[in-house]
Amino acid sequence: MSEEDLEQYEADMEMALYREYRDVLPMFSFVVETERRFYLANKVDVIREDAGRLELELTDAWVWDVYRTSRFANRVRVITARDVNIEELSKKDIPEPPISPN
Repeated sequence: MSEEDLEQYEADMEMALYREYRDVLPMFSFVVETERRFYLANKVDVIREDAGRLELELTDAWVWDVYRTSRFANRVRVITARDVNIEELSKKDIPEPPISPN
């Protein structure tokens, strides 16, 4: 496989991941960004720990990761000492999925 073929494969995988994200976005209530990952979730619990660490528990989640075979997870636990961004999605901001013609 040439370098060009590999780059095209990675670009195709990223596009497929973006399309999946766009399709599943209406199913979720929160966007969670950490230094390492981007998540969609329906429930986010935040627990502060000692020593400046933060623990998150995400329930009913989707993980932005091109290399995972399954991006859906029942429960995700994140522990970090870095910044975390949690946004609640407004249902009016979520685009409606396209309607397929019959």
